[in-house]
Amino acid sequence: MNEQLYCQGCGAPIQTENKQEPGYVPESALNQEQLICQRCFRLKNYNEVQDVNMHADDFLQMLHDISDQDAVVVNIVDLFDVHGSFIPGLKRFVGNNPIVLVGNKVDLLPKSTNLNKVKLWLRNVAKEYGLIVEDVFLVSSVKGTGIDEASVQLDQLRQGKDVYVVGCTNVGKSTFINHLIHQSVGEKDVITTSYFPGTTLGFIEIPLDEQSSLIDTPGIINEHQIAHLMSAKDLKLITPKKEVKPRVFQLNDGQTLFVGGMVRVDISEADDKYGYICYFSNRLFIHRTKTEKAEELYENHLGEMLSPPSEETLENWPALKRKTFHVHEKKMDVVISGLGWITIPPGKITIDAYAPEGVNVIIREAII
Repeated sequence: MNEQLYCQGCGAPIQTENKQEPGYVPESALNQEQLICQRCFRLKNYNEVQDVNMHADDFLQMLHDISDQDAVVVNIVDLFDVHGSFIPGLKRFVGNNPIVLVGNKVDLLPKSTNLNKVKLWLRNVAKEYGLIVEDVFLVSSVKGTGIDEASVQLDQLRQGKDVYVVGCTNVGKSTFINHLIHQSVGEKDVITTSYFPGTTLGFIEIPLDEQSSLIDTPGIINEHQIAHLMSAKDLKLITPKKEVKPRVFQLNDGQTLFVGGMVRVDISEADDKYGYICYFSNRLFIHRTKTEKAEELYENHLGEMLSPPSEETLENWPALKRKTFHVHEKKMDVVISGLGWITIPPGKITIDAYAPEGVNVIIREAII
C-alpha cells in the first residue's frame, strides 16, 4: 500500500481525484521533491487563493479548538442567499473571539435597495444563529466594492491578531481573500506555511505582518442549497452575474409561477389580485400558468420549456416537495436556498411553494 503523502503547505492529505477537495495535486506533479497541493501552489507562485470544498461536519470538527485562539473570525455570506450560506454550528467554535460579518455580492442587489436596512437585517439574522457581530460590511469581491473599507476596519479591529476567514461554497470567499492579500502584503513574498505543522487541517496561513496571519479555511458544503443538484452548465444559468432586475407578475388565486422547472409557486388563496416580485438570475425563464394546468405542464415540459434542469441535471433530479406559507399584514420573501426569492405583498394570501426535496425553502420579512 502506498504511503499517504501530505501537502507541505497546508498539511492536507495529497489526492489526485478531485480538484474541489483539499490536497489536490495533478498526477504529473507527484514526483516533485517539494510536494504542495494546487491551492498552495497558486498562492505561493501567484498570490492567488483557490477555494476548496469540505462538508460541514468535517469542517466543524477541524475547528473545535479555535475558540482557544486569540483571533478575529470573518464570516462571509452571500447576500443573494443569506440563510443558505450561514454555517450551522459556527457559534460552537468561535468562543469569545470577535466576529465580522461580510455580505458579499452587493452588486447583485437592485440599486434601489436600502443598504443600511440590509446591514441591520444581517445583524438580526446572525443573532438567529447565536452570533453577535462586531461589524457588518457589504462588498462585491468581483468588482472590489467596499473591500477597502472592510480591509481598513478589519486591520483596526484585529490589533495584530490572526484572522480566520470562513464561509460556505460559492460565497466569493477566495476572491475576497485575494483582495486582502494584495492590499496587506502586496504582490511579492507571500509564502505558504502550515497552521499546525504535521496535521491535516487543509488550512492555508498567509502572513499579514511579522506577528500575525490570515488563515484561509475550506468552503463549507451546505447540502440544502439548490446549486448542489445542478450541472456546471445549469449552475452558470442560475447564478446571477450582474444586478438582478426585479420581475413583477400580477396574479390571482388559482395561478402558478414556474421558475424554470426548478420551483413552482401556486397562489392557492388570495383576497385580491396582487403583484408578486421575482428576484432570480436575469437569464432564468419564469412561466405563468393556471394552477389546474401546472401538473400536466411540469410532466410534459420539464427539461424543455421548463428548464433548467437540463438533461444532465435531470439524471438525478428529485421530486418537488410542497411547503405552504400564509401572508397577512407584512410584505414577505419566500426564499429558495441558492436560487433567489419571490416577494409576497401584504394581504390575505396563502401560497404553496414546491422545490426539489432537500432544498430549503423559508419565509422572511422582505429585505427590499
